[in-house]
Amino acid sequence: MTDLPRSDPLAAVSPLDGRYARYTEPLVPYASESALMRARVRVEVEYLLALADLDATPVAVDGTERESLRDCYQDFDADDARLIKRLETEGAAGYSATNHDVKAVEYFLRTETRASLHPWIHFGLTSEDVNNLAHRLLLEPAVEEVLLPALAGVRDELTTLARDYRDTPMLARTHGQPATPTTFGKEMAVVAARLGRTMGRVREAADSLSGKLAGASGTYAAHDAAYPDVDWPAFSREFVTGLGLDHTPLATQVNPCDDIATLFDALRGVNNVLRDLDLDAWLYVSDRYLGQRAVAGETGSSTMPHKVNPIDFENSEGNLSKANADLTFLADYVTTSRLQRDLSDSTVKRNMGAALGHCLIAYRKTEAGLEKVVPNEQVMREELEATPEVIGEAVQTILRREGDTEAYERVKELTRGERVTIEDFRDLFEDLDVDASVREELRALTPATYTGVAATLADSAPE
Repeated sequence: MTDLPRSDPLAAVSPLDGRYARYTEPLVPYASESALMRARVRVEVEYLLALADLDATPVAVDGTERESLRDCYQDFDADDARLIKRLETEGAAGYSATNHDVKAVEYFLRTETRASLHPWIHFGLTSEDVNNLAHRLLLEPAVEEVLLPALAGVRDELTTLARDYRDTPMLARTHGQPATPTTFGKEMAVVAARLGRTMGRVREAADSLSGKLAGASGTYAAHDAAYPDVDWPAFSREFVTGLGLDHTPLATQVNPCDDIATLFDALRGVNNVLRDLDLDAWLYVSDRYLGQRAVAGETGSSTMPHKVNPIDFENSEGNLSKANADLTFLADYVTTSRLQRDLSDSTVKRNMGAALGHCLIAYRKTEAGLEKVVPNEQVMREELEATPEVIGEAVQTILRREGDTEAYERVKELTRGERVTIEDFRDLFEDLDVDASVREELRALTPATYTGVAATLADSAPE
């Protein structure tokens, strides 16, 4: 296998960059090493410009140079990323290897700017000031521009199924046993509504990411030593909010990351909804409630040619489980630090993109599974007809309305643990001391029509 170049997806040690690379590609601008480099460059450039805007500092940057500086991150390309990596690992452009990723960014900017600006690049900052902002500048668009649109695709599929099959009755199951009928559309509407609510929490958490810029111990000590007359906390607030983030005014060297934990918890909530859907969809396929459109040329089983397996839902379930394991670990880990700072979180935070990658694969797979399924209305109706005992709830409720204090017990004696037919119910109705109109009402009951307002509920699926 040594003949495979490291860049070949077949040589990837993770399926995220190998087998599933086509699914995770939209996350590359937000979750890759190059993306983190670019975000760091952005923070450093904007910080330098913010310093230049202070009356207290002698830094002067005119309009043309401002554009040139912003080009450093706006036009950031593969060559720039490779240079930063060489500065870190090998040395380049007259600098020895830094063995420090943020220092390498500082030296990269020196290669792009005039010498008189060099003392002001990374002035008074600690690496965490840059990193915490860079990570959040990547997380927010990764969620809002990649994950949420993918989730919207799933929600739209659910809403379409809800509307198209609003009236399609099917047997419900509670505790795995036959229960009051529902409609397939209503069940899909439930999931669509849950997904919409949890997506809202994700969106809110992404919009509330909060950044810190306060120096090595969160005290602005270096800044205050150099320019004690500047209101550095106010400067920090204006700078961080100018990047589009909320501001964390109190921190150690480390941003506490409670905001990131909240985002990851919200994503777990979304994933739990979809995993629940995957499990139910798998069971519906197993019960033949759902058929699946076969893809021409696709193999379902290596030995059983007839099979069309629910592989998309199974793949989604696995990726959701992996994503949630990662998100739980990350949310727990990034909110802790030994005293003011330790570096154990640095390598952990580099794995945030992997968690998002498993999320994205799962969302695409669930959507693909929903696109393939076709409700088997005939099977659903046949099973309803074969399970007439489910109208027992309606019968005893109507009899209660008529004042029958033994209604529940009467129906229980007929149905519990017994195989009954619709004729058994009708025999019961003939023996009841009720008005003829009530008897006709009872005789009109069928499992297929005993769905309440399920169809109307299906119409409330979110757009």
